[in-house]
Amino acid sequence: SDMKGFAIILGAAVWGVLPTSPAPSAGASEQRPDVALIVFGADTVLAEVMDTPAERSGGLQFRDDVPDGTGMLFVFQSEAPRSFWMKDTYVALDIAYLDVNFRIVDIQQMEPQTEELHSSAAPAMFALEVRKGWFAEQGIEVGARATVVFDPPGVRIN
Repeated sequence: SDMKGFAIILGAAVWGVLPTSPAPSAGASEQRPDVALIVFGADTVLAEVMDTPAERSGGLQFRDDVPDGTGMLFVFQSEAPRSFWMKDTYVALDIAYLDVNFRIVDIQQMEPQTEELHSSAAPAMFALEVRKGWFAEQGIEVGARATVVFDPPGVRIN
Protein backbone atom coordinates (compact mmCIF):
# COMPACT_ATOMS: atom_id res chain seq x y z
CA SER A 1 0.00 0.00 0.00
CA ASP A 2 3.03 2.28 0.27
CA MET A 3 3.38 2.18 -3.52
CA LYS A 4 -0.22 3.31 -3.98
CA GLY A 5 0.33 6.55 -2.11
CA PHE A 6 3.69 7.06 -3.80
CA ALA A 7 2.24 6.64 -7.26
CA ILE A 8 -0.56 9.12 -6.62
CA ILE A 9 1.80 11.74 -5.18
CA LEU A 10 4.24 11.17 -8.04
CA GLY A 11 1.50 11.58 -10.61
CA ALA A 12 0.24 14.83 -9.16
CA ALA A 13 3.75 16.19 -8.64
CA VAL A 14 4.65 15.71 -12.30
CA TRP A 15 2.19 18.47 -13.18
CA GLY A 16 3.01 20.69 -10.21
CA VAL A 17 -0.23 20.06 -8.37
CA LEU A 18 1.67 19.39 -5.16
CA PRO A 19 4.81 21.16 -4.01
CA THR A 20 7.81 19.36 -5.45
CA SER A 21 11.37 19.17 -4.23
CA PRO A 22 14.13 20.33 -6.57
CA ALA A 23 14.64 18.08 -9.57
CA PRO A 24 17.37 15.48 -8.99
CA SER A 25 19.12 16.32 -12.26
CA ALA A 26 19.16 19.19 -14.70
CA GLY A 27 16.22 19.10 -17.10
CA ALA A 28 14.33 16.46 -15.12
CA SER A 29 11.53 18.92 -14.40
CA GLU A 30 10.81 19.15 -18.13
CA GLN A 31 10.27 15.40 -18.45
CA ARG A 32 6.69 14.54 -19.25
CA PRO A 33 5.51 10.95 -19.06
CA ASP A 34 4.79 9.03 -22.24
CA VAL A 35 2.87 6.13 -20.74
CA ALA A 36 1.03 5.23 -17.56
CA LEU A 37 -0.18 2.02 -15.96
CA ILE A 38 -3.67 2.60 -14.57
CA VAL A 39 -4.56 -0.16 -12.14
CA PHE A 40 -8.11 -0.91 -10.98
CA GLY A 41 -7.69 -3.92 -8.71
CA ALA A 42 -6.97 -6.90 -10.98
CA ASP A 43 -7.40 -4.87 -14.18
CA THR A 44 -4.67 -2.71 -15.68
CA VAL A 45 -4.74 -0.32 -18.62
CA LEU A 46 -1.50 0.58 -20.40
CA ALA A 47 -2.27 4.11 -21.54
CA GLU A 48 -0.56 6.65 -23.73
CA VAL A 49 -0.34 9.93 -21.82
CA MET A 50 -1.65 13.07 -23.53
CA ASP A 51 -0.66 16.09 -21.43
CA THR A 52 -0.27 18.98 -23.85
CA PRO A 53 -3.08 20.82 -25.67
CA ALA A 54 -1.86 19.51 -29.05
CA GLU A 55 -1.70 15.91 -27.84
CA ARG A 56 -5.09 16.18 -26.12
CA SER A 57 -6.79 17.58 -29.21
CA GLY A 58 -5.56 14.63 -31.33
CA GLY A 59 -6.20 11.84 -28.87
CA LEU A 60 -7.44 8.61 -30.43
CA GLN A 61 -8.45 10.22 -33.73
CA PHE A 62 -7.82 8.16 -36.84
CA ARG A 63 -7.03 4.94 -34.89
CA ASP A 64 -8.59 1.75 -36.26
CA ASP A 65 -8.69 -0.11 -32.98
CA VAL A 66 -8.04 0.17 -29.26
CA PRO A 67 -6.91 -3.27 -28.05
CA ASP A 68 -8.19 -4.50 -24.68
CA GLY A 69 -5.92 -3.41 -21.87
CA THR A 70 -4.83 -0.28 -23.70
CA GLY A 71 -6.12 3.25 -23.79
CA MET A 72 -5.28 6.89 -23.54
CA LEU A 73 -4.97 9.04 -20.41
CA PHE A 74 -5.63 12.75 -20.84
CA VAL A 75 -3.98 14.87 -18.17
CA PHE A 76 -5.02 18.43 -17.35
CA GLN A 77 -3.46 21.02 -15.05
CA SER A 78 -6.36 21.06 -12.58
CA GLU A 79 -9.82 19.73 -11.83
CA ALA A 80 -12.51 21.36 -13.95
CA PRO A 81 -15.57 20.34 -15.96
CA ARG A 82 -14.27 18.51 -19.04
CA SER A 83 -15.90 17.71 -22.39
CA PHE A 84 -14.84 15.33 -25.14
CA TRP A 85 -16.23 14.53 -28.57
CA MET A 86 -15.62 11.87 -31.20
CA LYS A 87 -14.98 13.88 -34.37
CA ASP A 88 -12.62 11.86 -36.63
CA THR A 89 -12.53 9.04 -34.08
CA TYR A 90 -13.32 5.67 -35.70
CA VAL A 91 -13.65 3.43 -32.61
CA ALA A 92 -16.49 3.44 -30.07
CA LEU A 93 -15.04 4.35 -26.68
CA ASP A 94 -15.74 4.45 -22.97
CA ILE A 95 -14.49 7.57 -21.24
CA ALA A 96 -13.92 7.70 -17.50
CA TYR A 97 -13.42 11.10 -15.93
CA LEU A 98 -11.20 11.00 -12.81
CA ASP A 99 -10.57 13.54 -10.08
CA VAL A 100 -7.19 14.61 -8.69
CA ASN A 101 -7.11 11.44 -6.55
CA PHE A 102 -7.68 9.17 -9.59
CA ARG A 103 -11.24 8.39 -8.44
CA ILE A 104 -13.78 7.92 -11.26
CA VAL A 105 -16.42 10.65 -11.12
CA ASP A 106 -18.20 9.74 -14.37
CA ILE A 107 -18.18 7.08 -17.12
CA GLN A 108 -19.78 7.65 -20.52
CA GLN A 109 -19.95 5.73 -23.78
CA MET A 110 -19.12 7.57 -26.99
CA GLU A 111 -20.03 6.57 -30.54
CA PRO A 112 -17.57 6.97 -33.44
CA GLN A 113 -17.49 10.04 -35.68
CA THR A 114 -20.10 12.01 -33.75
CA GLU A 115 -19.89 15.62 -32.61
CA GLU A 116 -22.01 15.30 -29.48
CA LEU A 117 -20.21 16.69 -26.44
CA HIS A 118 -19.71 14.26 -23.56
CA SER A 119 -19.33 16.49 -20.51
CA SER A 120 -18.12 15.21 -17.14
CA ALA A 121 -20.72 14.95 -14.36
CA ALA A 122 -18.16 16.42 -11.94
CA PRO A 123 -14.87 18.31 -12.21
CA ALA A 124 -12.08 16.08 -13.54
CA MET A 125 -8.31 16.33 -13.84
CA PHE A 126 -7.89 13.14 -15.89
CA ALA A 127 -9.86 11.36 -18.59
CA LEU A 128 -9.22 7.73 -19.52
CA GLU A 129 -10.44 6.39 -22.87
CA VAL A 130 -10.70 2.66 -23.55
CA ARG A 131 -12.69 0.41 -25.87
CA LYS A 132 -16.46 0.84 -25.48
CA GLY A 133 -17.88 -1.54 -22.88
CA TRP A 134 -14.54 -2.28 -21.18
CA PHE A 135 -15.36 -0.64 -17.84
CA ALA A 136 -18.71 -2.46 -17.54
CA GLU A 137 -17.13 -5.80 -18.50
CA GLN A 138 -14.52 -5.39 -15.76
CA GLY A 139 -17.12 -4.24 -13.22
CA ILE A 140 -15.37 -0.85 -12.87
CA GLU A 141 -17.85 1.84 -11.83
CA VAL A 142 -18.05 5.45 -10.71
CA GLY A 143 -16.31 5.73 -7.34
CA ALA A 144 -13.55 3.24 -8.23
CA ARG A 145 -10.08 4.58 -7.52
CA ALA A 146 -7.07 3.76 -9.67
CA THR A 147 -3.42 3.47 -8.79
CA VAL A 148 -1.48 5.23 -11.53
CA VAL A 149 2.22 4.75 -12.24
CA PHE A 150 3.70 7.13 -14.80
CA ASP A 151 6.53 5.89 -17.03
CA PRO A 152 7.09 2.56 -15.29
CA PRO A 153 10.59 1.22 -15.99
CA GLY A 154 10.83 -0.83 -19.16
CA VAL A 155 7.28 -0.09 -20.31
CA ARG A 156 6.91 1.73 -23.61
CA ILE A 157 4.31 2.10 -26.34
CA ASN A 158 5.63 2.11 -29.88
